[in-house]
Amino acid sequence: MKRDAVFSKSHRPRGTGALASELNPQIPDASLSTSTSKTPKNRYLDLKKIKTRSDLLAVFLFGVLVSLLCVGVFSNAFEKQQTLTQKDIDAAVLHTLQSKELPSPSSKAAAAVQGAVVRVLAFAADPKNKNTDIESGVGTGVVIKDDGTILTNFHVVAGAKKLRVTFFDGTETDAFVVSVQADKDLAVLKPQKIPDDLEAAILGSSQQLVPGDLVVAVGFPYGIGPSVSSGVVSGLNRHFKSPDGQQMLTGLIQFDAAANPGNSGGPLVNTSGEVVGIVTAILNPTSARTFIGIGFATTIESAGSAVGLPPF
Repeated sequence: MKRDAVFSKSHRPRGTGALASELNPQIPDASLSTSTSKTPKNRYLDLKKIKTRSDLLAVFLFGVLVSLLCVGVFSNAFEKQQTLTQKDIDAAVLHTLQSKELPSPSSKAAAAVQGAVVRVLAFAADPKNKNTDIESGVGTGVVIKDDGTILTNFHVVAGAKKLRVTFFDGTETDAFVVSVQADKDLAVLKPQKIPDDLEAAILGSSQQLVPGDLVVAVGFPYGIGPSVSSGVVSGLNRHFKSPDGQQMLTGLIQFDAAANPGNSGGPLVNTSGEVVGIVTAILNPTSARTFIGIGFATTIESAGSAVGLPPF
């Protein structure tokens, strides 16, 4: 007996089995997928990321603000540090002058030339013993060239059998006369040896001198020294006649810095430490041969031409 087909009320796909699954794949609901993926844990992680980014941004902005503040502060400080007024400079100079003792012009002038000043000893034969030499005179000289060339007075070396010079460091050596110019009372000496660090004096010009200018004499009065004395230019273009009346010197510098026998041949120096003259004579109408305030020096121009130095 044939049965009638019984159909279910549920809707079935038109195909069955694997073929139905392939022909009608189930498409997930997008809204359902989205709603189910946002779990509490995911939402917590998203909030944490947002907070981290906010913190980093805050730190960055804070760093920018601090940098701008530092630039402003240091810029103002730098500008204030660089701004000096004349009042500030005057105050600093005044403070230095009041708190620090400065060397005098005389001491600076003497220090500039002292290393070039030498003592000159003249020796003559002992009349009692011809095989022995005795000291016959003392004078001063000044080194005018780096090779040790010495300028002094002719009357210091005249008639000497032997000459011996002593340099600033104590070095002693024999010297010999290279040339003389008796009419100007000048002589040039050459030592047999010189110190390694010897420096010649700086030669200036007497043309700039005027009465009243400060000058310094450096030498070996009576063999004592080097000794320093200071004074002023008393006059220019002076004349001097030797005590024996045999010689007349002209064009001299008159000065009142103390000079005595032994100073002859030493330098007369200006406040710049430059040699402007060679001490030559002192005037004393008595037989004492001591200084009474009148000294004479040959100008360095005259001395330079006498020893063959170029004009300066």
